[in-house]
Amino acid sequence: MSNQPLNLAFIGGGVNSAVGYVHFSAAHLDNKFQVVAGAFSRDPNNNSLTAAQWGIATDRTYNDWRKMIDNEQENIDAVVVLTPTPHHLEALQYLLKKNVPVICEKALVCGSEEAAKLLQLYDPKKHFLAVTYNYSGYAMVRELKNIIKQGKLGTLQKIHLEMPQEGFKRPPDIAGKPSLPQAWRLKDYSVPTICLDLGVHLHHLSSYLLECEPTETCAQFANHSEYANLIDDVSMLLKYPNNVTGSMWMSKTAIGHRNGLEVRIYGTLGSARWYQLNPDELELQFNDGRREILDRAGQCQYANQFRYNRMKPGHPTGFVEAFANLYTDIHQALSNFKAGRPNTNEYVFGLEQAKQGLDLFSAAKRANHSKTWESVG
Repeated sequence: MSNQPLNLAFIGGGVNSAVGYVHFSAAHLDNKFQVVAGAFSRDPNNNSLTAAQWGIATDRTYNDWRKMIDNEQENIDAVVVLTPTPHHLEALQYLLKKNVPVICEKALVCGSEEAAKLLQLYDPKKHFLAVTYNYSGYAMVRELKNIIKQGKLGTLQKIHLEMPQEGFKRPPDIAGKPSLPQAWRLKDYSVPTICLDLGVHLHHLSSYLLECEPTETCAQFANHSEYANLIDDVSMLLKYPNNVTGSMWMSKTAIGHRNGLEVRIYGTLGSARWYQLNPDELELQFNDGRREILDRAGQCQYANQFRYNRMKPGHPTGFVEAFANLYTDIHQALSNFKAGRPNTNEYVFGLEQAKQGLDLFSAAKRANHSKTWESVG
């Protein structure tokens, strides 16, 4: 794996962004990337403030993202799109037309219709497009994938995923200031925004662990917050190939859950549970009655790699480090792309996975209306 840092430019992600500093920190953590240019905010003051905090040269800080791309495309290796999801399509279309490699914050776009517009432009032979689903960057999630592939859980039968949060009932207090929902999150688009915000993570984890896509879903959408006419709680049942069943629950109104992301998966020989607030432990149960809690100090066959152990076990890894793991994988995939080699990195996902997730939530929207099972796609 090459250690040569690649150069990035950001669109969005300024000091007023929810995810910008996470991407900046993660991209730099393992010295795989360096941010060298950006149009960080439509607000000139926030744009300048971000550049100053991150050490970006004034002459490489732009108020117009199109001008930045035109001026910088020969000097950068990729552009990271960090604007709110409703503004992704315009930037992605511009970047694809100019054949600039793209790293895009999830959700890629607002629905299947917008994904179809990208498909009209996208050519995998000349375009690089990676979408950042960072939860599969956690070492113990990757350990779980390895356990499944080795058959230790037997034939898979069920998967249950949930991501409850309380932000619409009890806004989080960050550095002494209440963090109110961003305006774009208070409007639904062709699929509910909660599905773009939370649901795409659950879809990605299910696809990543099962290595297949759901075929049917039924769903119930609800509103439990003060934001009228906004879906803020979604429950879904799922059918997968090979008689695998599942469920997803996502909520912005579940008091007591800061971010209760949890995955439970069941097979004929055992089951596993991973909980994001306790990220270094994987709970395993087997049909002979054994119970095991596996962490990086245990008998890991995957998570014991040096790249996942920046600090010894007992010092838990976290969200930014999971993002950094993903950025390391993207670095490898992008380096291969630039060298004309195929991308063989199993952790880098792009347009196809994004569209599959959006198709799932389009089906869920139909199912909520029809009150019956709907086919996906």
